[in-house]
Amino acid sequence: MAVEVSVITTSSLGDRSYLATDGRVAVVVDPQRDIDRVMYLAGEMGVRITHVVETHIHNDYVSGGLELARITGAHYLVAAADEVGFDRLAVSDGDTVPVSDTLRLRVIGTPGHTFHHLSYVLDEVDGGDWRPVGVFTGGSLLFGTTGRTDLLGQQHAHELAHHQYASAKRLADLLPDGAQVWPTHGFGSFCSASQADAPESTIGREKQANPVLRLAADDFVTETLAGLDAYPAYYAHMGVANFAGPAPVDLTPVNRADAAELRERIAAGQWVVDLRHRKAYATSHLAGTVSLGLDGPMSTWLGWLIDWGVPITLLAETAEQVADAQRELVRIGIDRPAAQATGQPEQWAAEPERLRELRLADFPALAAARAGNTPAGLPDPQVVLDVRMTNEWKAGHIEGAVHVPLPDLPKRLAEVPDGAVWVHCGSGYRATAAASLLANAGREVVVIDDKFDQAGAAGVALTD
Repeated sequence: MAVEVSVITTSSLGDRSYLATDGRVAVVVDPQRDIDRVMYLAGEMGVRITHVVETHIHNDYVSGGLELARITGAHYLVAAADEVGFDRLAVSDGDTVPVSDTLRLRVIGTPGHTFHHLSYVLDEVDGGDWRPVGVFTGGSLLFGTTGRTDLLGQQHAHELAHHQYASAKRLADLLPDGAQVWPTHGFGSFCSASQADAPESTIGREKQANPVLRLAADDFVTETLAGLDAYPAYYAHMGVANFAGPAPVDLTPVNRADAAELRERIAAGQWVVDLRHRKAYATSHLAGTVSLGLDGPMSTWLGWLIDWGVPITLLAETAEQVADAQRELVRIGIDRPAAQATGQPEQWAAEPERLRELRLADFPALAAARAGNTPAGLPDPQVVLDVRMTNEWKAGHIEGAVHVPLPDLPKRLAEVPDGAVWVHCGSGYRATAAASLLANAGREVVVIDDKFDQAGAAGVALTD
């Protein structure tokens, strides 16, 4: 049979892993830490995993590659230049790795996202000759963009951006236009220099659409570096874990906490996270908790906001939702939550007075309030707080608003001016998280649960 490449998406982190097979054996590329998904897919297809491949030492998640290779007995391909703390099949630019009599991998050095980044061309036999089907590009050539070049430190960003440009050009020159491009990053990942929404791509399409293949080198470097925004603080811990060799995961249920224990944990300054949808949180929640719903990139924001290592307790309606959250958290190295509780807020509060609500509004309400017609039941917006990222703010913001990006808010709460705070983001998810932090600090707060791109049409004055 012809080669079949299956995509294993991790949308919460904006990444993809891959399983490529000839129907008998399989290659897995850049697996996430929860490898049961990969093993289930291989079992469902009836194929044996013989090779596990890393394009680079990842900065945005803890890899499952070492454990997958250990369990399956597969060869584990990692760049020879990366000094890791485990046994691997060390590969370098120019190596060819046979997979079966019909499949092989060609190793291409593509530095840029990291210094030792590799891409892997997947060849299959076609009429007795080898033909490139596509290339696993990791954090090199992405859909319409490239991997960011500052994750190893700002001091390396310029040099790596030049490497990234040369690597993309090399892939484009090496491969035919019809070759598929299979990146790991770029689907919402902070590892991507910018975002694109294409579901698939080829070398030919990237020649037409990707700035790295259309701009001069210096222009690409300047544009790339100018567009980089902050990236999650927990990235500092991912590379360390991946170089050392991650431990196996434990996704078994954690201890249940009753109302008294929840109160103690909150009083101790631990993080108690409410995983329900933000509208449910606004209606009723346990005082002192933080809203990070499972409907958004919970693990990214939680990992970014917390002091690393602080105990985390998860609240949800069902045990399945807690299990989903545990799975997301192990991917970024938060291995075992301290406790969990399921059900409704009334069960989590030792006394009824421990329950709180958040007031919600939209941009038409803000426009009315600023015009002197504050809707009933809402305080006047003495402070409008924008918790979007810096690039979002620069692209346009509300006139007179205060800007504190959500990841900075825990340490900058004192900088938010006095008075009732109306807080917004791009959609309402981050605003609700921010509002929970503000409310826990004793502030009067209103969540603007609305899309920012509707603000102007609603009559809210905007500026650049």
